[in-house]
Amino acid sequence: MEPVRYIDRTRDDYIRQGYEKAYEWAHFEDVPFARLGKPLSECRVGLIGTSEIAVRYDPETEENPVAEEDFRGVYSFAADTPTEKLYSRTASFDRFATHLDDVNAYYPVDRLREAVADGRVAGMPDRLYGCYNNYSKRKVMTEEAPKALAWCREDGIDALLMVPV
Repeated sequence: MEPVRYIDRTRDDYIRQGYEKAYEWAHFEDVPFARLGKPLSECRVGLIGTSEIAVRYDPETEENPVAEEDFRGVYSFAADTPTEKLYSRTASFDRFATHLDDVNAYYPVDRLREAVADGRVAGMPDRLYGCYNNYSKRKVMTEEAPKALAWCREDGIDALLMVPV
């Protein structure tokens, strides 16, 4: 099986959509990450993904925690949301190379819960995070990344598992 050539396909798709130039991926000379100051087993770990993770509408409560008006940037939902209620709303994946049937393949929430239960991770926050596949580097750098960082700090996150789709 061949790997999905996501970057090449995105560049080609951008041109196909009529943009004058191909999408330019963000690039950092200095990677904005830091080493953990303590073992992972002592860390609270958060989860964020670009799979446009959403919560299925619940007809019993008539609540949908991911409101449409909040869905186009960084958003959050309750960490105790049952996995079977989670799904991806994205249309930004190669339907010929993969599928989105297994939530944990693109948003490994059960693996994080297992790591907490097994003591490999100290805990997780009360909310989990998602971010819309935004093609604006400016918006990601000036709005969305700072918002996600602020939430991580509010939630006492020591490490963040970032899952791109």
